[in-house]
Amino acid sequence: MTLADRIRTALARQDYDASQIWPGDGVLVHRREHITPTPAAVLVGLIDRPRPTVLLTQRMDHLTNHAGQVAFPGGRVDPDDADVIAAALREAEEEVGLSRDHVTVIDMVEPYQTGTNFLVTPVVAAVSSQLTVKAHPGEVAEIFEVPVDVVFNPASFTLQQAHWKGMDRQFYELQWQDKRIWGATAAMLVNIGHRLRGLW
Repeated sequence: MTLADRIRTALARQDYDASQIWPGDGVLVHRREHITPTPAAVLVGLIDRPRPTVLLTQRMDHLTNHAGQVAFPGGRVDPDDADVIAAALREAEEEVGLSRDHVTVIDMVEPYQTGTNFLVTPVVAAVSSQLTVKAHPGEVAEIFEVPVDVVFNPASFTLQQAHWKGMDRQFYELQWQDKRIWGATAAMLVNIGHRLRGLW
């Protein structure tokens, strides 16, 4: 069975309730009735290696949103994008030079609404080990990989709390080598980790 087949089977399980895992206001969709969120998409690329990895980036420090943070390749959905899958693939090409020829899209999972009011849909995909990547010089400071048995293990994460914009907020965090993985990226990893439980 290929990596893509294994992931597809795990994501298709019916015994999963994402609403049970989100801390505080770190919810899948935190509704703000008077504000329409900006649609966005990220590519959650699982690279088919002997010990599979997840492709992540470190964003540039000067960016307007989520500067310096660890993130999946991705961004807002443009008017020319057919859907969130097209947006995720386009952003991955633009940010890290990942050719869609090396990507097998598997499925989408529950969207996550960030504190900056982006409604982010994670697009899960298997990525060939033959991939080549190149960081966009204006957006991406670094491209790196983390083993899936680390980032898709919910036990790897700790629950932290901070006061932001007048509210106490809880969020997941993982320190891996010199990388701090937290916020929306960590929340989506925890969610997908529960979906893929027992696979690694």
